[in-house]
Amino acid sequence: MTNDLFLALVVFAAIAAYTPGPNNSILMASGINYGFRKTLPMIFGVGLGFPLMIACVGLGLGKIFEIFPQIYTALKYLGAAYMLWLAYKIATSQPSSGENENAAKPLTFLQGAAFQWVNPKGWIMSVTALSAYTLASDYYFGVAAVVATFVFMGFTSAATWAMFGVILKEVMRNPKWFKLINYGLATLLILSLVPLLLH
Repeated sequence: MTNDLFLALVVFAAIAAYTPGPNNSILMASGINYGFRKTLPMIFGVGLGFPLMIACVGLGLGKIFEIFPQIYTALKYLGAAYMLWLAYKIATSQPSSGENENAAKPLTFLQGAAFQWVNPKGWIMSVTALSAYTLASDYYFGVAAVVATFVFMGFTSAATWAMFGVILKEVMRNPKWFKLINYGLATLLILSLVPLLLH
C-alpha cells in the first residue's frame, strides 16, 4: 500500500468513524444515561467488533452473502427490529440516580460487538473501505491495513462520543432537555434504518 493510499484510508476511516450513525448515537446515549465507566464495555465492543467484521468480510464472508442472499435479507430485518428496540430503550430511558444507578444496564461488550453485524452504516463502510483501499497485488496486506486503521479510529471515536454524552449529562440537568435529547437520539437511530431497508 502506497503512502498516498494509506493517507486516503486514514481520512476515510476518520470520517466514517466520527460522523453520526447508529454506533455513535447509542454510545452518546449510553454516556448520558450511564456515564463513561459503565459505557466502557460497549466502547471496547464497538472498537473491536467493527474491525472484526471488516476482517470477516475481507476474508470471504461477503462471497457467502452473494451466494446466499437470503442470509443477508434475514440479517437485515433482524437488525432493523433490534435497532427499533434500542431506539425505544433510548427514548424511554431515565437518568441514572442514586436509586437506579445499580439497575442501569448499558450494552455489554458482546452486545456492542454483535451490533456491528446489524449496523447498516457499518456494512456500507466496510465494503467501501475494502473495495477502495485494497490492491489485488497485495490484497491481504491491504485488508490488514484497513482493519488496523479502523481499530484505532473505532476506539477513539467510540470513546469520544461516549464522553460527549457524559459532558451533555453534566450540562443538561433539566429533565425536559434530557428527554428531548434522548428522543432526538432515538429518532436518529430510526432514520439510520432507511439505507438498510432500501438496499
